Amino acid sequence: MLFEVLLYPLAGFFMKISDDAQDEKNNIILGAFTGLISVMALGYLAITSSDAATIFLGILLGTLLAGKVDNWGHIITLIIFLVILTIWGIPELGIVTLALCLAAAYGDEVGNDDDWLVGKRKLTLFFRYRFVLKLTVLFLALGGLIQKFYPGVLIPGVTFFQPETFIYFLLFDLAYEMAGIVFNTLYNGLNRNIRRLS
Repeated sequence: MLFEVLLYPLAGFFMKISDDAQDEKNNIILGAFTGLISVMALGYLAITSSDAATIFLGILLGTLLAGKVDNWGHIITLIIFLVILTIWGIPELGIVTLALCLAAAYGDEVGNDDDWLVGKRKLTLFFRYRFVLKLTVLFLALGGLIQKFYPGVLIPGVTFFQPETFIYFLLFDLAYEMAGIVFNTLYNGLNRNIRRLS
């Protein structure tokens, strides 16, 4: 439990730093380094928790289908993540659960960049903050909570999440958003310090 509380936000924070370093500053070295930190945390979570494996494989496949794995940093971290899963294996996954997370991640990615949202403030915020996946994880965590009290509640192919997974995922997402807010300040401060040392 302690590892999840630390690793989910660590992965989210460094994932966003990696994305912004590459997408906004074209800094491949910083993007690769922070992407490596993120993917190591994600890899550990995915090999130790079927919930994490399902969520992050869903995100990976959803972003891949949406055409968002679009630079070398993304491709390298994707390969590292898949190598980690191949070497150490992943827990058993519910195929329907994975499909739900994949569809939710894909919907968030497509919705976030779609022109039809212009002028639709509520929908823009809904997709910008990736609420399709959040609601999917919440649904699956609530299903897991119900199963704790009523173990006979089953849906074929659906593996419900542990209730705390929703909290962990929120920590991941909050850290991701926080990194986006502080990125320029961190990046500029890091550059100033590097220049002083040179």
